[in-house]
Amino acid sequence: MKKRNIFAMIASLLFMLISGAQVFAADKVAEVKTPHGFYAFVVIIPLIVILALLFMKVDMVAAGFVGGALAMIIGGIGLAQANEQFLKTIPTMLSITVPIINSAIAMAVFKSGGYTAALTLVRRAIKGKVEYFAVFIVILQAAATYMSGIGGGSAMVIAPLAFAAVGAIPELIAAMSIAAAVSFTTSPASLESGIVSKLSGIPVDQYVSEMRLFWIGFVLLAIAIGFYGAKKRKIIFKGEESAEFAGMTNAQIFKVTIPVIFLLSAVIVGPFINKAIGTPLITPLVYTVITLILIFVCTKFNVNQSVEAMVDGSTYILKSLFAVGIFLSFINIIGDTGAFKVIAGIAQSAPSSIVVPAAVLAGILVGIPAGAYVGSILSLVLPVAVSLGFSPVAFGFVAMGVGLGSQLSFVNITMQALSAGFQIPIIEVVKGNAKWVGGAMVILLVISFIFG
Repeated sequence: MKKRNIFAMIASLLFMLISGAQVFAADKVAEVKTPHGFYAFVVIIPLIVILALLFMKVDMVAAGFVGGALAMIIGGIGLAQANEQFLKTIPTMLSITVPIINSAIAMAVFKSGGYTAALTLVRRAIKGKVEYFAVFIVILQAAATYMSGIGGGSAMVIAPLAFAAVGAIPELIAAMSIAAAVSFTTSPASLESGIVSKLSGIPVDQYVSEMRLFWIGFVLLAIAIGFYGAKKRKIIFKGEESAEFAGMTNAQIFKVTIPVIFLLSAVIVGPFINKAIGTPLITPLVYTVITLILIFVCTKFNVNQSVEAMVDGSTYILKSLFAVGIFLSFINIIGDTGAFKVIAGIAQSAPSSIVVPAAVLAGILVGIPAGAYVGSILSLVLPVAVSLGFSPVAFGFVAMGVGLGSQLSFVNITMQALSAGFQIPIIEVVKGNAKWVGGAMVILLVISFIFG
């Protein structure tokens, strides 16, 4: 692992030195002078230190603090200026309202049993054709992650259900990993999409809209992998269906899935409806209220439980946004030293045709050893693309690269959830993912070269 970490660090730094960056405090760019000579190298040292600490699995806030403190010393930045960045950046991250709302309401749907009900219905309908059950598991993983923005949370619910029904199929696990990675990096409810939006200045809905076809394409790839694995291994169903739904009719179970169907439809189809009728009808307020009502009407949850589940569901993303806000404040302090202006100056000589694939490769290579927290990696890799004026799609490719890289990481939350849910060591998850996730990475690099 040490050699891999060193290689990933070198590759990432090489990309940063052939590309350019500016942290999202763009209004202050003109005030920062470009360092020259030996000092131009010195100001980049805090970024190297942060990358090294992240690869060593140091918490991202602690790594950011060390790099930020070092930048203050190198750049002669006082406490007043650092405090200004700190107080400005955190509220900016916490203002990503729509992803917070979407994530919270999706978690309420999780807790009300909608996904378990959906799997039970499908298991009854396919009558022993496990390959079709595997397809639905991948679709459910993608849909649940897309709605909630949280890959680990989705896997924690779906993986144990899948294991109880069909056991640990390596291709299915890899397919779930791919589906999760491309979903949480392009979801309207995810921290990652929020970070892309804040760093690039691209509205979340525009970013999500432009990445939707690519998201669907990779989900179809994941579906094909899951289908192939179940078909090839001739798996049969094991165990009984969920005790919660065993005595219920199909109609009763379908009723429990209605909140899932509505929320997914609102998130994906809502923008098209709004555009078609020329007015914002399907808004976060509207589908949040309707989903809560449906949870109350269609599931065993009462009103209080439905609302409490939604509020509790916001905890993860709010904590994540707060942590990333602190981390980014230190990154902005490094930006105040002129570090990103140095990198931006070098970037002008790089061939434009390879810049986007290089950014994707850097994201992949950093994501593999340091994929515990994809948001922190995006905070380091995406600023490199800002000064180059990447398109929303190019930003999305980089985010997907980091996400896919994290699906080979021993410390990633989704990977840990899959390991626990399928009751196999995480090293087996990594080995099983290597072939299929690696193939998805190659496809992404090719696509980024063509469309980036």
